[in-house]
Amino acid sequence: MTPLLLDTCAMILLATGERLSRDAKDAIEAALSTGETLAVSPYSAWEVGARAARGDFVFSQKPESWFNAFVGRAGMSLAPLPPSVLVAASFLPGSPPADLADRVIVATAREFGMTLLTRDAALIDYAAAGHINAIGC
Repeated sequence: MTPLLLDTCAMILLATGERLSRDAKDAIEAALSTGETLAVSPYSAWEVGARAARGDFVFSQKPESWFNAFVGRAGMSLAPLPPSVLVAASFLPGSPPADLADRVIVATAREFGMTLLTRDAALIDYAAAGHINAIGC
């Protein structure tokens, strides 16, 4: 099984107990049952902060504390974010998403052979074009 990478939306959905698709639940259960962790991009910390600053989402604590608590949960890990991923985000094939955070998360998935869990239609379309592996959540 390939490692799983949660996009920011999937991370928030999982943290808040929102309903996930059967495919997403199955992938998460399979990963955790084999000792894999669910990875989160460090760039998602920026998105959490941006959502809090805009008032798009009210977090139960300061955004940085919320992010760190989520990543510190059993079965979670922080994905690496080396300079190569940041550069690769500028050179994605096809028609990548315009959103910078999405591009960094996509580049992370590509660089490390991860399957992305997302509810973002643009990322699901990008996966359908064959550029990444993704599971809709």
